[in-house]
Amino acid sequence: MKNRIIVIYLLLVLSCLCTGCVEINVSNPSDIVTEKDETNTETFVPEGINSENWFESIPAYRGTPYIEVNNDIPFFTAEDKKKNDAFEIYSDLDELGRCHVAYANICEEIMPVEDREASLNSVTPTGWHQNQYNGKWLYNRCHLIGYQLAGENANEKNLITGTRSFNVEGMLPFENTVADYIDDNPSNHVLYRVTPVYKEENDLVAYGVLMEAWSVEDNGYGCQFCVFVYNVQQGIEIDYATGENCEATEEISKVDSAQTKKGNTYILNTNSKKFHTQDCSSGKRIGDKNKDNYTGNRDDLISQGYTPAECCNP
Repeated sequence: MKNRIIVIYLLLVLSCLCTGCVEINVSNPSDIVTEKDETNTETFVPEGINSENWFESIPAYRGTPYIEVNNDIPFFTAEDKKKNDAFEIYSDLDELGRCHVAYANICEEIMPVEDREASLNSVTPTGWHQNQYNGKWLYNRCHLIGYQLAGENANEKNLITGTRSFNVEGMLPFENTVADYIDDNPSNHVLYRVTPVYKEENDLVAYGVLMEAWSVEDNGYGCQFCVFVYNVQQGIEIDYATGENCEATEEISKVDSAQTKKGNTYILNTNSKKFHTQDCSSGKRIGDKNKDNYTGNRDDLISQGYTPAECCNP
C-alpha cells in the first residue's frame, strides 16, 4: 500500500511538469530595465530658486570646499516634496553647450546594479583645458548626478568641467550621503537636484553647483542638505570664462596659505570621537552632552584621536 501511494505521488508530479503547472522563474538583476524620464525637451528651470535670493550672499572661496545655503534647507516646493515616483530630468545643453539643472528622485529603481565601466572621454564639457600641476590633472569630467545614484555615465547633459577638489572633496561626500541613505532605506526616495552656477552670463566653466536633497518618506529627517560647492583648486587660478588655468599669483597663494594655517571650525562628537564640518546637518543633530566645537588644524585634531565623519568627509 505504501509503495502504491509513492507511485501515485510521482505520477502527479510528472503530470504537473508536463502540463506546465510548475513554473521556474530566475531573474538576473542586470536584465531589469528601468524606464527613465525622457520627456524634457527644453532647459528645466526649478521653481523656488532665485539667484538674487541666495547666490549674492555666497562669500568668496576661503579654503572650505562648500558652504551651507538657506540654513541647509533645500528650495523644493511643497508639491515637489510629495513626489515618490522615480524620475530623472537633465536639461538640454544651451547655445554655448553648457549643462544646466539635473533633477532626479533617487531610489533603488534608478540606481545602477553594476560598477561603471565605460570611459567618459567621449564627452568634452565646455571649458575643458586640461593641465597637470604637481603631477596631478586639474580637471575631472564631473557628473551633476553621480553615477552611483542614477547610473548615468557618458551623458553630455550630466557632465561639467570641474576640478579634482570640487569633485572629490566637494560633491562626493554629499553623493555618498544620499547613496548611504537609500542603502539603509531601500523603499524610500530622495529628491536630488544639482544646479550649475555660472558667475557671468557666458562663462564656460561653472563657479560651483548648488546641491539639494530631501528624503521624501520621512520629510527630510533622514537626508537633507542645501549647499554650494566651489569649483576651485587650491593654488590654481581658473578663468571661468574659458577654462584656462595657471598657478595662482603670489597674492592668491598667500590667502590660501593663511587659511590653511588658521584652520577650520569643526563640530566634535566627544563620545564617538568623530568630527564634522561646521555645516554638516548630522553634526548639528549631536546632543549637547556629546557636542563640542574646535577651531584649528585638521591634522592636529586627528592627532588627538578624532576621525573624520564619513557623512561629510571634513
